[in-house]
Amino acid sequence: MTSPAHATTRPSRKPLYILAALFFLPLILSFALYYGLRGWRPSGSTHHGDLIDPARPLPATELLTPQDQTLDEDFLRGKWTLVYVGDGACDVHCRDALTLTRQTRLALNDDMQRVQRVFFVTGNCCDMVYLDAQHPGLVTARLDEAADRAILELFPRYGGIPVEQAQRIYIIDPLGNLMMSYAPDAPRKGLLEDLEHLLKLSHIG
Repeated sequence: MTSPAHATTRPSRKPLYILAALFFLPLILSFALYYGLRGWRPSGSTHHGDLIDPARPLPATELLTPQDQTLDEDFLRGKWTLVYVGDGACDVHCRDALTLTRQTRLALNDDMQRVQRVFFVTGNCCDMVYLDAQHPGLVTARLDEAADRAILELFPRYGGIPVEQAQRIYIIDPLGNLMMSYAPDAPRKGLLEDLEHLLKLSHIG
């Protein structure tokens, strides 16, 4: 029988568990708030866009830019993303939507680096003179092939209008989940207010 003098004391793991809890608890809580607790989510009176419930995970996919460069398949992950879908000729409605996403991102000030803007082009790519001059930093992704356009099947339709004609702005979270959309007649400041709210509460992206 081992005497007390020679007994070894096993180091306590309690400090390790506490550190792990402090690290993971905020992340787990944010996930629970966004995706688990329906009662917490913004009600119709507190958000301006259309909530996509449940959020729709978008697949990792390799798309081409107008310059035939391949985008990383995870380019829709890691940041909050504002997306517009439309024709590459970019008519007045397209220009208005892209300008709104640009102004919204700039208005976030220090948080603007947490947000990226993406233009999904469904044809006639692209009016690069306008895009380069007015929208530096905009990620333009061509949906040329049927396999590329399959991603649009995950976007909700409103009133039966095809996604490429809906003139809507969409929000994708840093995990690649399509979570909100904004109609052309939604309050212009609503996109900024909702995005500020999401960024304030989010521990991801």
